Amino acid sequence: MTDTTTSTASMTATARQNRLPGNALLGLFLAGFISILTECLPAGLLPELGRTLHTSVSLTGQTVTLYALATALGAIPLARATATWPRKNVLQLALAVVAVSNVLTAMSSDFTLTMVLRFIAGLGTGLIWPLLGGYAARLAPMGREGRAIAIALAGTPIGLALGIPLATWLSSRGGWQLAFYAAAAVTVMTMAWVLVTLPNLPGQPVDARFKISQVLTTPGLRPILFALATYMTAHNLLYTYITDFLLHVGMADQAGWVLFAFGVTSVLSVLVVGTHIDRHLRTLVVSSTLLFGASVLVLGVLAGAPVLVYLAVAAWGFAFGSSPSLFVGATINATGEAANVAQSITITVFSASIAVGGFIGGLLLAGLGTASITWGALILLVAAAATAVGGAKHAFPKRPDGAVQPST
Repeated sequence: MTDTTTSTASMTATARQNRLPGNALLGLFLAGFISILTECLPAGLLPELGRTLHTSVSLTGQTVTLYALATALGAIPLARATATWPRKNVLQLALAVVAVSNVLTAMSSDFTLTMVLRFIAGLGTGLIWPLLGGYAARLAPMGREGRAIAIALAGTPIGLALGIPLATWLSSRGGWQLAFYAAAAVTVMTMAWVLVTLPNLPGQPVDARFKISQVLTTPGLRPILFALATYMTAHNLLYTYITDFLLHVGMADQAGWVLFAFGVTSVLSVLVVGTHIDRHLRTLVVSSTLLFGASVLVLGVLAGAPVLVYLAVAAWGFAFGSSPSLFVGATINATGEAANVAQSITITVFSASIAVGGFIGGLLLAGLGTASITWGALILLVAAAATAVGGAKHAFPKRPDGAVQPST
């Protein structure tokens, strides 16, 4: 009887040790949700925002581009400057910057001031994103780091999936300013949740062994970054101007429902990928790029059929949903002890791709018309898919035990 009781107690203790810290990971999830929501918020509000700022749709779209550019420029230097700070302190500071910037943006009717505020908010996100993957991995029990990262980074697709359509709906009820005020309120609530639930892990000094130039020579990292850049540029080229694309195909009145379809399948993607990422990272990356490419091809060729538009956007959402987790996981696997530096580089590339996507999309829209954005995205996705398929040795290796390794 005693042996049985001891064994049961031991099994219970082990189960508790292997349990993911759900409340803490939810805090990281919410931080990621706020970051991408704030970044892409104007995408669903371009016509109304443009009228207030007295700018064209393509120029107003650069509010997304500048935000992403600030994140890209700030990610590495800000991560290094705050490397020794307690992690929760950095996260709270960054969230506070985003919250204040959103409130002031809602109060602005001047294009230049709005762009300055967007740049400042982007710097806040530049502090948040490099934290999430490593923070989640450090909180997770051994062998479950990949799933923890997937949960923490799931805020990115869900922010796009649910936040942007909700912001569009709020805009239709109370103007685009209401959407920014709501984003600020959610940010403040996130700060409260983080304060209560997240352990304040110590910072880690930047290891002098791992200079950026040296980390970039790590086998597999450059293909990962190239695949990430082409994939994310393609996504943001399309997503930033999705409302204009739907207007082009005669579905402007269905924008909310189309974005909802994207959102539902993005959430489903998070659930599916989170279950399998620790053992099937390569398969998931390759499948994601191929499915996204097929979806864009349908949008380019068969956009005249509303049902096919819905199906293509839903497939796009499923492909994109957990892509941040996949690429961050691949980066951590490829770089090992240099993962902290590599994650900052990854976030820089990720954010720069958002900026480039918005910029190229604006050029294509103004110069070649709305239909051109699908073909531009398709070319980029062909390059991403070829890189993912070809990176079988180091970038996206073929190994059944390819679990995501914890960053140090």
